[in-house]
Amino acid sequence: MIRIEGLDVSIGAVSILRNVAMELPSGKFTGLVGRNGAGKTTLMRAIMGILPARNGSIHFESRTLDTTATHLRARAGFGYMPEDRRLVPHLTVEENVLMPAWASGLRNPSARLANVYEMIPEVEAFAARKAVMLSGGQQKLVALARALMCGTKVLLLDEPFEGVAPVLARRLAEVIAGLRQGGLSILLTESDLSHSKELLDSLYVIDRGEVRPGSLQPARGEGSGADASA
Repeated sequence: MIRIEGLDVSIGAVSILRNVAMELPSGKFTGLVGRNGAGKTTLMRAIMGILPARNGSIHFESRTLDTTATHLRARAGFGYMPEDRRLVPHLTVEENVLMPAWASGLRNPSARLANVYEMIPEVEAFAARKAVMLSGGQQKLVALARALMCGTKVLLLDEPFEGVAPVLARRLAEVIAGLRQGGLSILLTESDLSHSKELLDSLYVIDRGEVRPGSLQPARGEGSGADASA
């Protein structure tokens, strides 16, 4: 579904990603694990077109996305759940969920909204509330619902379990696991594998802007995976 080749990304004069190469297959869950500041969010933003590439290419299906605007990527089926949620606090939950559909000109957003509510019924239950009234975990569910409005082919989940109470982390994991049936290509980042290991089909590790293949199997003498703390 997505192939990244030789991707370099800088913010100002600072080089963040260097020669990144990876593949996100259709219908598979791919993990990207690394410490805070390693470049996980920068890679997500580059895939969404929020940050431009200095070198390299991002291929989606049969085309290159290098000059494709962010709203056109959303219209093509890309959904992005940022780590910090980025909800508009004084809009309702439903307005927040619909926002990417409005911005990208998605046809028939009400039908897609009904599908999203079916996947995450909790979000429909507090659809009329202002986003500012929700707990952090509830806001994560809303951010996931918003990503799903356009994310029919590719879903980018940046630290979805970060700062969430255990009961809501389990619920998020259930919802994300259920997305496998839709054939999505999902990239999920974490600082470790404590929540996502059972969800993933493959793993990459990022360190100081460089990405290498990781392993989901525990190293000899370890119980949590050789790359789980990278």
